[in-house]
Amino acid sequence: MTYKVTKAIFPLAGLGTRFLPATKSIPKEIMTLVDRPLLQYAIDEARAAGIEEFIFVTSKGKNVLEDYFDHAHGLESYLESKGKAALLDDLRMTNMESGAIAYIRQHKALGLGHAVWCARRLLADDEPFAVLLTDDVIMADPPCLQQMVDAYGETGGSMVAIMEVPKEKTSAYGVLDVAEDMGAIVRATGMVEKPMQGTAPSNLAMIGRYILAPSVMENLNGLKQGVDGEIQLTDAIADEIRNDREVYGLRFRGQRFDCGSKAGFLQATVAFGLERDDLRDELFEFLGDVSAMRCAAE
Repeated sequence: MTYKVTKAIFPLAGLGTRFLPATKSIPKEIMTLVDRPLLQYAIDEARAAGIEEFIFVTSKGKNVLEDYFDHAHGLESYLESKGKAALLDDLRMTNMESGAIAYIRQHKALGLGHAVWCARRLLADDEPFAVLLTDDVIMADPPCLQQMVDAYGETGGSMVAIMEVPKEKTSAYGVLDVAEDMGAIVRATGMVEKPMQGTAPSNLAMIGRYILAPSVMENLNGLKQGVDGEIQLTDAIADEIRNDREVYGLRFRGQRFDCGSKAGFLQATVAFGLERDDLRDELFEFLGDVSAMRCAAE
């Protein structure tokens, strides 16, 4: 029996040091791809998957996240008076109803597993939950988490989003050891967080989308610091397998951008810009000019 997934945890306590000096005063999650913050992409994806309650695990200096999802009545009235219907619709997409978002502070930077554990009191003992990492922005139709929810309805257990990466890059990811490959879905027999070069059990890397059984939260209760001195969510999921509980990976259909890196952020900006009817032609022309100038310089 599987339960409906209606709650999602968003770990948002990171300092965003790779984007300094911008993140000195602006949380990385509010930095925009085209005209939407990174967090908005994750929220929209979660909504499409049926998520109704959103748990933000934050840290000091992230108060702007609360303001962003609040209603801006004055701005809405101004746009309405000016007849700017499209902008008004876009603005209202950022509104969240009272009680839909809960904010939890992570007081110590002890890793992803610890961030998820901080939300434990907002989940029922028998309740599965989703985890979304805003650094991973995924262009997909249907959205990645919706694909996972659909697959989870067939499998139960716990599920992680996976993608194939070159063997030489597996040391940067959590990697699945596969017991059974069923095409889009694989059943895991183990997983390793950031394996040493040449030791990865496969090239199937986990990325920042999870649907987790409530027992994963129980596993986090007993975990100690592991790789990089952090409490690893991967270790808690691996405990599921050691306790004979099912863990699956889903090869999602779509393109993932690592917006935790500057290069990935820029790539995502271009890709999402090219998807926009109002930007595509001008952006294509600019990219063509840049390419021509580089060829001429060579």
